[in-house]
Amino acid sequence: MKNAGKIQETVRKATESLGQITVEGTAGGGVVTAKANGKLELISVRIDPKLLADGDTELLEDLVTAAVNQAFAKSREAAAQSLQSLTGGLPLPGLSGFPGFGGS
Repeated sequence: MKNAGKIQETVRKATESLGQITVEGTAGGGVVTAKANGKLELISVRIDPKLLADGDTELLEDLVTAAVNQAFAKSREAAAQSLQSLTGGLPLPGLSGFPGFGGS
């Protein structure tokens, strides 16, 4: 219990640092780009205007989905690496939703 304050501070710093991580997922050879942070929040989506001009809604939906999923997968990987480096691989309370910390 003496270390509870230190653990809370480490958890706070670790979760704060996740917001600083930015990763990018792409689809369709780069015509759709999605950016996400380490907190698994979508930051932006960029769609090449030429793709919009084609008018193929189903293709656009598929490419956006693929780019976002790729960004989230990269985000989970980057977050897990960052958290493991901050904690020395030790599990911390409040981080169970991340891979390597009791999550999936």
